[in-house]
Amino acid sequence: MTVRLTVSHDRFPFRELFAISRGARTEQHVVSVRLDADDSGSSAPSCAGSGECTPYARYGESIAGVIADIEAMAAPLAAGLTRAQLQRALPAGAARNALDCALWDLEAKRSGKPVWQLAGLPRPHAVLTAFTLSLEDPETMRAKAARNAHRPLLKIKLGGEGDMARLEAVRAGAPKSRMIVDANEGWSAEEYAALAPTLIALGVEMVEQPLPAGADDALADMARPLPVCADESCHDRASLAGLRGKYDMINIKLDKTGGLTEALALREAAISAGFSVMVGCMVGSSLGMAPAVLVAQGAAIADLDGPLLLGADRTHPLHYDERGVHPAEPALWG
Repeated sequence: MTVRLTVSHDRFPFRELFAISRGARTEQHVVSVRLDADDSGSSAPSCAGSGECTPYARYGESIAGVIADIEAMAAPLAAGLTRAQLQRALPAGAARNALDCALWDLEAKRSGKPVWQLAGLPRPHAVLTAFTLSLEDPETMRAKAARNAHRPLLKIKLGGEGDMARLEAVRAGAPKSRMIVDANEGWSAEEYAALAPTLIALGVEMVEQPLPAGADDALADMARPLPVCADESCHDRASLAGLRGKYDMINIKLDKTGGLTEALALREAAISAGFSVMVGCMVGSSLGMAPAVLVAQGAAIADLDGPLLLGADRTHPLHYDERGVHPAEPALWG
């Protein structure tokens, strides 16, 4: 079998300005991978596998750098690089994620079996997902909360001056929705300790990464009546040992784990270590979300709303309805 690699830089516009504590943007940049396989000399038809990743500057990644890392794998892929070998050839991160997911998809297309079956997983079903409200002024966030008050779970981006006014505005706009909060490393230990009682009073169920990843040791000495989830502090299985005693939950993102292969292994290891599991995403298209839907089966929280935040999507997008996000059709992935 000969495998040919194609890499592209794609842009998807946001429906509305998207802001977190580290900045705002109007479009999302992703890297797309296609692996075309030609089984020369066999009766198997030519087929292709696809994957997507979102390089993240917070982790030292760039579009150009990730594309270069992926393109460096062209010759090994042509020579038969396997998923197991890929785990050793590239570190955890966006580049490995796109290739790992493309290899899973290619295997599914060649075998005629869905990825969930190849991975030994139960048949997947729709998963309820949070819907994200980006960091803006309180009145804007109240209005957006009111427009999305029908959604059962809202994720609120915080991490700046005036956070409690924002959260109170969201609660006023969506009084019946469940809420979780993502501070994106935006608070100090003192700020979080002062804010936590108000978060609980407003019905927040979980707070994600309240302190910077390099300064989260303070969480070990704090009471945690509100569950705390590690995001920037958790990448792959190697991260888990340093999270004990500080976090109650971990957020698994395929762009951090370096693909579906490590994400599934991290989920098992985290549950065995006593952590609850959240499955999240960098903002991306349906192609980027599709593998994560498999990881999110049975997770305490899923945050896979990336395509809902975009003004355009892939040709065969994921289906979202009142039950959540549904598993991908084979025409998209898996």
